[in-house]
Amino acid sequence: MTLITEEHPFAEFIKILGKGKKGARPLTQDEAYRAMKMILADGQVEPIQLGAFLMLMRVKEETCEELAGFVAAARESFAFDNKVAVDLDWSSYAGKRRHLPWFLLSTLLLAENGVKVFMHGAGGHTQGRLYTENVLRALGIDAAQSIAEAGQQIERTNFSYLSLEYICPKLYDMINLRPVMGLRSPVHTLVRLLNPFDATASIQGIFHPSYRQVHQRAAQLLNQQHMAVLKGEGGETERNPDVECLVQSVHGGELSDETWPALFERRHMKAESLEPQLLAQVWRGELDDEFGQATVIGTAAIALKLLSKADDQAQAEALAAQFWAARDRNRF
Repeated sequence: MTLITEEHPFAEFIKILGKGKKGARPLTQDEAYRAMKMILADGQVEPIQLGAFLMLMRVKEETCEELAGFVAAARESFAFDNKVAVDLDWSSYAGKRRHLPWFLLSTLLLAENGVKVFMHGAGGHTQGRLYTENVLRALGIDAAQSIAEAGQQIERTNFSYLSLEYICPKLYDMINLRPVMGLRSPVHTLVRLLNPFDATASIQGIFHPSYRQVHQRAAQLLNQQHMAVLKGEGGETERNPDVECLVQSVHGGELSDETWPALFERRHMKAESLEPQLLAQVWRGELDDEFGQATVIGTAAIALKLLSKADDQAQAEALAAQFWAARDRNRF
């Protein structure tokens, strides 16, 4: 066994986080940036250090400064330029387990009406969930297999889904440590803010309400011009029409909060089974599902207001409903 006498450079960040109740503190934005730069570089961080770092962060939870530093470093690691014009960046990492991913129909509805949507995510890291890429496949929509292909799909159809695996392989490997660790890590948070193509606007869903403001303020620190975050159904970017929905946004550096009301007086029962083909049946008009339809329209409405396609909630709801009524029912 080799005796190590010189302190490893990455130990600086573990010590900051792990010095106990009185000595520990959060990382500054610059420290978080430098830590993630080392993590994403080849051979600069030992596996045991990465595990310790991720779990120390998990115990204390990320600050907005830490999140902004992590995202900035991750974006610098991308081995591609971002010349593809995208209107809306849509993250999809949580997976669904209670209801179908109705938000996918919202994104396709927006794309059908001229909004260029880029969706990124990762599937399979948590058992018992239905992930976006699998649902798209069931609907006959091919996920992109490269940045170049994603750009081509966006130019051709206004929509593309690309796995994190092709955007930042090291983050993809880290997000898939969840079964090993038994817990989520800061990676599950930072990937939602990546916005790889520098889209005009980005929208994110979270599960724990306390993370809403962390995302909002991190986006402000990152100078993202238009961003909205909401507590989405199951943690995905999806408005649950059964409950009041608080959307926290950034527009031109200014923070704002807006509450969208519940659309039903009583909650709907969760689906007995999650069959992706039901999405296609509702889209074609063969199946009437008031919860699903309200989710599609309500989620699209939030995105339309974020994109300044509507001045207020009523206009956004009306425009989304108009898009839904005029949709191409022969798509699936």
